[in-house]
Amino acid sequence: MKILLTGADGFTGRPFADLAKNAGHEVVALRSDLTDPKALVADVLQVQPEAVVHLAAIAFVGHEHNEAFYAVNVVGTTNLLDALKRLPRKPRKVLLASSANIYGNCEQSPIVETEAPSPVNHYAMSKLAMEQLARTYMGQLDIVIMRPFNYTGPGQSEDFLIPKLAKHFAQRSASISLGNLDVKREFNDVRMVCEAYLKLLSLGQAGEIYNVCSGRPHDLRTVIDTFARLTGHSLQLVVDPAFVRANEVHSLYGSSDKLRLLLDEAGEDLKTFTLEETLIEVLQSFEQRPNRV
Repeated sequence: MKILLTGADGFTGRPFADLAKNAGHEVVALRSDLTDPKALVADVLQVQPEAVVHLAAIAFVGHEHNEAFYAVNVVGTTNLLDALKRLPRKPRKVLLASSANIYGNCEQSPIVETEAPSPVNHYAMSKLAMEQLARTYMGQLDIVIMRPFNYTGPGQSEDFLIPKLAKHFAQRSASISLGNLDVKREFNDVRMVCEAYLKLLSLGQAGEIYNVCSGRPHDLRTVIDTFARLTGHSLQLVVDPAFVRANEVHSLYGSSDKLRLLLDEAGEDLKTFTLEETLIEVLQSFEQRPNRV
């Protein structure tokens, strides 16, 4: 199957492309800018994809330009869907990567897909807006929406928590500046997430939303203690007010029941990774760099 992949050079796009190619699919990276409708239409018509996996987005919650979230995540996605509508043969499936951040602060966990969204930042709001706009295309395209919970792995930007911690521990830094230490998250493995996406490409039901998660939350202090045990090094933790978000989502973990049921019915499963296995992978990616700076 020929898959058009957006965000192919990104943290998730690279391992997803490798996984899809190893499974026998042809992966074509979208090279045009999502905010350039004409170039986008030309690229889509040239590729003639049989399926689409849309991963490109501005994903760092602390991005300094709020308008960029909407220009890329909302308008860019709309441009992509408009271009796909012009194909002489519609793709078998269009996967859109949203985010569990749209749930915001929920009173009940694990969070299910029917939970009312309550976004608390521009990133989450842009993803929710993307979902709502995508619904207007669902009669014309077979769209599946994925809501991944927090995940990490080698190659993730150091703007994100786990790579930031891994770098400091790998370099045996004396201290690290962090935000709110009293948060609880899933810290899933990018390999599991990519496998889930690939399976949803064939099994996902058009018009449906799927949490991509493990339902196994960890508090931040446990993550820090695990890094300390793995490296034999301790860091002084400095809470920097600049990193503390007033609208912080304190606990975010989901129910994977809907996805698991879909996979069970097809006789499929996902490979899972322990927190320690995932942290080791990220830590080693820093320790193996020839010039640590």
